[in-house]
Amino acid sequence: MVKAEVKAANRWDADLALLISAAKDAGAAAMTYFRKDPEVTWKNGGRSPVTEADFAANRVLADHLRPARETYGWLSEESDDDPVRLTQETLFVIDPIDGTRGFIDGASNWVVSAAIVHAGRPVAGVLYAPVRDELYTAVAGGTAHKNGVALSIADPRAEGPLRISGGKDLMKRFEPDFAAGIERTAHVPSLAYRIAMIADGRIDATLVKPHAHDWDIAAAELILECAGGRLCDCEEAPVIYNRADVSHGFLIGAGNAVIPGLLRHFSPVGDS
Repeated sequence: MVKAEVKAANRWDADLALLISAAKDAGAAAMTYFRKDPEVTWKNGGRSPVTEADFAANRVLADHLRPARETYGWLSEESDDDPVRLTQETLFVIDPIDGTRGFIDGASNWVVSAAIVHAGRPVAGVLYAPVRDELYTAVAGGTAHKNGVALSIADPRAEGPLRISGGKDLMKRFEPDFAAGIERTAHVPSLAYRIAMIADGRIDATLVKPHAHDWDIAAAELILECAGGRLCDCEEAPVIYNRADVSHGFLIGAGNAVIPGLLRHFSPVGDS
Protein backbone atom coordinates (compact mmCIF):
# COMPACT_ATOMS: atom_id res chain seq x y z
CA MET A 1 0.00 0.00 0.00
CA VAL A 2 1.43 3.39 -0.97
CA LYS A 3 1.82 6.16 1.61
CA ALA A 4 -1.17 8.14 0.32
CA GLU A 5 -3.42 5.08 0.67
CA VAL A 6 -2.16 4.41 4.19
CA LYS A 7 -2.85 8.02 5.16
CA ALA A 8 -6.41 7.80 3.75
CA ALA A 9 -7.10 4.52 5.55
CA ASN A 10 -5.84 5.98 8.84
CA ARG A 11 -8.10 8.99 8.29
CA TRP A 12 -11.20 6.84 8.02
CA ASP A 13 -10.12 4.68 10.97
CA ALA A 14 -10.01 7.78 13.14
CA ASP A 15 -13.42 8.81 11.84
CA LEU A 16 -14.78 5.36 12.64
CA ALA A 17 -13.65 5.71 16.25
CA LEU A 18 -15.43 9.07 16.39
CA LEU A 19 -18.63 7.53 14.99
CA ILE A 20 -18.54 4.67 17.48
CA SER A 21 -18.26 7.00 20.46
CA ALA A 22 -21.03 9.26 19.17
CA ALA A 23 -23.38 6.39 18.30
CA LYS A 24 -23.01 4.85 21.76
CA ASP A 25 -23.74 8.17 23.44
CA ALA A 26 -26.75 8.70 21.18
CA GLY A 27 -27.99 5.21 21.95
CA ALA A 28 -27.73 5.93 25.66
CA ALA A 29 -29.76 9.12 25.18
CA ALA A 30 -32.45 7.25 23.25
CA MET A 31 -32.62 4.56 25.92
CA THR A 32 -33.75 7.11 28.50
CA TYR A 33 -37.04 7.28 26.54
CA PHE A 34 -37.32 3.61 25.56
CA ARG A 35 -40.50 1.84 26.70
CA LYS A 36 -41.50 5.02 28.57
CA ASP A 37 -44.23 6.28 26.24
CA PRO A 38 -42.21 9.02 24.51
CA GLU A 39 -44.01 11.87 22.79
CA VAL A 40 -44.69 11.02 19.12
CA THR A 41 -45.33 13.43 16.26
CA TRP A 42 -45.84 12.72 12.56
CA LYS A 43 -44.10 14.01 9.47
CA ASN A 44 -44.24 13.42 5.70
CA GLY A 45 -47.98 13.88 5.59
CA GLY A 46 -48.58 11.68 8.61
CA ARG A 47 -46.71 8.69 7.20
CA SER A 48 -43.59 8.74 9.38
CA PRO A 49 -43.47 8.88 13.18
CA VAL A 50 -40.77 10.73 15.06
CA THR A 51 -40.30 10.74 18.83
CA GLU A 52 -38.60 13.00 21.33
CA ALA A 53 -35.97 10.24 21.55
CA ASP A 54 -35.09 10.74 17.85
CA PHE A 55 -34.48 14.43 18.48
CA ALA A 56 -32.50 13.79 21.66
CA ALA A 57 -30.24 11.29 19.91
CA ASN A 58 -29.81 13.67 16.99
CA ARG A 59 -28.66 16.44 19.32
CA VAL A 60 -26.09 14.14 20.90
CA LEU A 61 -24.75 13.11 17.50
CA ALA A 62 -24.57 16.68 16.23
CA ASP A 63 -22.88 17.95 19.39
CA HIS A 64 -20.36 15.11 19.28
CA LEU A 65 -19.57 14.96 15.57
CA ARG A 66 -19.88 18.40 14.02
CA PRO A 67 -17.32 20.24 16.18
CA ALA A 68 -14.88 17.34 15.71
CA ARG A 69 -14.97 17.61 11.90
CA GLU A 70 -15.86 21.20 11.08
CA THR A 71 -15.14 20.78 7.35
CA TYR A 72 -17.60 17.89 6.95
CA GLY A 73 -21.15 18.40 5.76
CA TRP A 74 -24.20 17.17 7.64
CA LEU A 75 -27.22 15.18 6.51
CA SER A 76 -29.56 13.80 9.15
CA GLU A 77 -33.15 12.63 9.02
CA GLU A 78 -33.96 14.85 11.99
CA SER A 79 -32.12 18.01 10.92
CA ASP A 80 -33.18 20.60 8.38
CA ASP A 81 -31.39 19.89 5.11
CA ASP A 82 -28.64 22.38 4.34
CA PRO A 83 -27.83 22.52 0.58
CA VAL A 84 -24.27 23.51 1.47
CA ARG A 85 -23.65 19.78 1.90
CA LEU A 86 -23.75 19.42 -1.91
CA THR A 87 -20.53 21.46 -2.11
CA GLN A 88 -18.76 19.30 0.49
CA GLU A 89 -16.95 16.16 -0.62
CA THR A 90 -17.15 14.56 2.83
CA LEU A 91 -20.14 14.57 5.17
CA PHE A 92 -21.87 12.81 8.02
CA VAL A 93 -25.02 10.88 7.10
CA ILE A 94 -27.09 10.22 10.20
CA ASP A 95 -30.27 8.46 11.29
CA PRO A 96 -30.58 8.96 15.06
CA ILE A 97 -33.07 6.09 15.34
CA ASP A 98 -33.57 3.84 12.35
CA GLY A 99 -36.66 1.80 13.07
CA THR A 100 -38.67 4.40 14.98
CA ARG A 101 -41.86 2.37 14.65
CA GLY A 102 -40.12 -0.53 16.37
CA PHE A 103 -38.77 1.81 19.03
CA ILE A 104 -42.31 3.03 19.75
CA ASP A 105 -43.55 -0.57 19.95
CA GLY A 106 -40.80 -1.52 22.40
CA ALA A 107 -38.92 -3.75 19.96
CA SER A 108 -35.20 -4.28 20.45
CA ASN A 109 -33.98 -4.17 16.85
CA TRP A 110 -33.75 -0.42 16.21
CA VAL A 111 -30.36 1.20 15.65
CA VAL A 112 -28.43 4.42 15.70
CA SER A 113 -27.01 4.73 12.18
CA ALA A 114 -23.98 6.94 11.53
CA ALA A 115 -21.86 7.08 8.39
CA ILE A 116 -19.26 9.22 6.73
CA VAL A 117 -19.70 9.61 2.99
CA HIS A 118 -16.84 10.76 0.76
CA ALA A 119 -17.19 11.47 -2.97
CA GLY A 120 -20.64 9.91 -3.02
CA ARG A 121 -19.81 6.63 -1.24
CA PRO A 122 -19.68 5.57 2.43
CA VAL A 123 -16.18 5.22 3.86
CA ALA A 124 -16.94 4.66 7.55
CA GLY A 125 -20.11 3.32 9.10
CA VAL A 126 -21.56 2.32 12.46
CA LEU A 127 -24.84 0.73 13.49
CA TYR A 128 -25.49 0.51 17.20
CA ALA A 129 -28.44 -1.41 18.66
CA PRO A 130 -28.34 -0.35 22.33
CA VAL A 131 -31.07 -2.69 23.59
CA ARG A 132 -29.16 -5.69 22.24
CA ASP A 133 -25.72 -4.13 22.80
CA GLU A 134 -24.81 -4.92 19.19
CA LEU A 135 -22.23 -2.76 17.43
CA TYR A 136 -21.61 -3.13 13.69
CA THR A 137 -18.65 -1.29 12.19
CA ALA A 138 -16.86 -0.96 8.86
CA VAL A 139 -14.30 1.17 7.06
CA ALA A 140 -14.01 1.23 3.26
CA GLY A 141 -11.53 -1.37 2.05
CA GLY A 142 -11.59 -3.17 5.38
CA THR A 143 -13.56 -5.90 7.13
CA ALA A 144 -16.97 -5.50 8.74
CA HIS A 145 -17.27 -6.39 12.41
CA LYS A 146 -20.04 -7.12 14.88
CA ASN A 147 -18.96 -6.58 18.48
CA GLY A 148 -15.37 -6.96 17.33
CA VAL A 149 -15.91 -10.23 15.43
CA ALA A 150 -15.19 -10.15 11.70
CA LEU A 151 -18.16 -10.75 9.39
CA SER A 152 -17.97 -12.66 6.11
CA ILE A 153 -21.04 -13.72 4.13
CA ALA A 154 -21.00 -17.41 3.31
CA ASP A 155 -21.91 -18.79 -0.11
CA PRO A 156 -25.59 -19.71 -0.56
CA ARG A 157 -26.61 -22.87 1.22
CA ALA A 158 -26.90 -25.93 -0.99
CA GLU A 159 -30.00 -26.99 0.89
CA GLY A 160 -32.77 -24.97 2.43
CA PRO A 161 -34.64 -21.90 1.22
CA LEU A 162 -33.24 -18.45 0.63
CA ARG A 163 -34.22 -16.31 3.60
CA ILE A 164 -35.44 -12.99 2.23
CA SER A 165 -36.96 -9.97 3.97
CA GLY A 166 -39.37 -8.00 1.83
CA GLY A 167 -42.95 -6.82 1.46
CA LYS A 168 -45.51 -9.15 -0.07
CA ASP A 169 -45.88 -6.94 -3.15
CA LEU A 170 -42.16 -7.19 -3.87
CA MET A 171 -41.95 -10.91 -3.16
CA LYS A 172 -44.62 -11.50 -5.81
CA ARG A 173 -42.20 -10.19 -8.43
CA PHE A 174 -40.10 -13.34 -8.26
CA GLU A 175 -40.83 -16.03 -10.84
CA PRO A 176 -43.13 -18.66 -9.27
CA ASP A 177 -40.67 -21.55 -9.55
CA PHE A 178 -37.91 -19.47 -7.96
CA ALA A 179 -40.27 -18.14 -5.30
CA ALA A 180 -40.96 -21.71 -4.18
CA GLY A 181 -37.41 -21.80 -2.80
CA ILE A 182 -37.78 -18.62 -0.75
CA GLU A 183 -38.60 -18.26 2.94
CA ARG A 184 -40.03 -14.81 3.65
CA THR A 185 -38.66 -13.75 7.02
CA ALA A 186 -40.41 -11.71 9.70
CA HIS A 187 -40.57 -7.97 9.07
CA VAL A 188 -37.99 -5.80 10.82
CA PRO A 189 -38.92 -2.08 10.93
CA SER A 190 -35.30 -0.91 10.74
CA LEU A 191 -34.02 -1.15 7.16
CA ALA A 192 -30.46 -0.62 8.36
CA TYR A 193 -30.78 -3.53 10.78
CA ARG A 194 -32.20 -5.78 8.04
CA ILE A 195 -29.17 -5.06 5.89
CA ALA A 196 -26.88 -5.82 8.85
CA MET A 197 -28.68 -9.15 9.26
CA ILE A 198 -27.40 -10.12 5.81
CA ALA A 199 -23.88 -9.21 6.85
CA ASP A 200 -24.04 -11.42 9.94
CA GLY A 201 -25.76 -14.32 8.15
CA ARG A 202 -29.21 -14.31 9.72
CA ILE A 203 -30.91 -13.67 6.38
CA ASP A 204 -29.73 -13.97 2.78
CA ALA A 205 -31.28 -10.87 1.19
CA THR A 206 -33.63 -7.95 1.60
CA LEU A 207 -35.81 -6.17 -0.93
CA VAL A 208 -36.00 -2.40 -0.42
CA LYS A 209 -39.05 -0.60 -1.72
CA PRO A 210 -38.55 2.77 -3.44
CA HIS A 211 -37.96 5.94 -1.41
CA ALA A 212 -35.35 4.74 1.07
CA HIS A 213 -33.12 7.68 2.00
CA ASP A 214 -29.38 8.13 2.33
CA TRP A 215 -29.60 8.05 6.13
CA ASP A 216 -31.48 4.73 6.08
CA ILE A 217 -28.78 2.84 4.20
CA ALA A 218 -25.36 4.54 4.12
CA ALA A 219 -23.80 2.91 7.19
CA ALA A 220 -25.54 -0.42 6.63
CA GLU A 221 -24.48 -0.62 3.00
CA LEU A 222 -20.81 -0.22 3.89
CA ILE A 223 -21.10 -2.93 6.55
CA LEU A 224 -22.73 -5.23 3.98
CA GLU A 225 -20.09 -4.41 1.36
CA CYS A 226 -17.20 -5.09 3.74
CA ALA A 227 -18.80 -8.41 4.71
CA GLY A 228 -18.95 -9.52 1.07
CA GLY A 229 -22.29 -8.20 -0.15
CA ARG A 230 -23.89 -5.41 -2.15
CA LEU A 231 -26.81 -3.03 -2.17
CA CYS A 232 -27.78 -2.18 -5.73
CA ASP A 233 -30.64 -1.54 -8.15
CA CYS A 234 -32.04 -3.94 -10.74
CA GLU A 235 -29.19 -3.03 -13.11
CA GLU A 236 -26.66 -3.84 -10.36
CA ALA A 237 -25.69 -0.16 -10.21
CA PRO A 238 -24.36 1.02 -6.83
CA VAL A 239 -26.00 3.66 -4.66
CA ILE A 240 -24.67 7.22 -5.00
CA TYR A 241 -25.02 9.43 -1.93
CA ASN A 242 -25.18 13.16 -1.24
CA ARG A 243 -27.28 14.15 -4.23
CA ALA A 244 -29.91 16.87 -4.17
CA ASP A 245 -32.54 14.13 -3.95
CA VAL A 246 -31.52 11.81 -1.12
CA SER A 247 -34.19 9.19 -1.83
CA HIS A 248 -33.61 6.12 -3.99
CA GLY A 249 -35.53 3.71 -6.18
CA PHE A 250 -35.92 -0.02 -5.60
CA LEU A 251 -32.84 -1.67 -4.15
CA ILE A 252 -31.83 -5.21 -3.35
CA GLY A 253 -29.25 -6.25 -0.78
CA ALA A 254 -27.55 -9.65 -0.60
CA GLY A 255 -24.23 -11.43 -0.70
CA ASN A 256 -22.24 -11.01 -3.89
CA ALA A 257 -22.84 -14.64 -4.85
CA VAL A 258 -26.62 -14.30 -4.43
CA ILE A 259 -27.40 -11.02 -6.23
CA PRO A 260 -27.15 -12.21 -9.86
CA GLY A 261 -29.48 -15.16 -9.33
CA LEU A 262 -32.03 -13.08 -7.48
CA LEU A 263 -32.15 -10.48 -10.23
CA ARG A 264 -32.42 -13.08 -12.99
CA HIS A 265 -35.71 -14.26 -11.53
CA PHE A 266 -37.08 -10.85 -10.49
CA SER A 267 -39.28 -8.40 -12.41
CA PRO A 268 -37.95 -4.82 -12.22
CA VAL A 269 -39.69 -2.30 -9.97
CA GLY A 270 -40.41 1.33 -10.82
CA ASP A 271 -39.96 4.25 -8.46
CA SER A 272 -43.66 4.81 -7.71
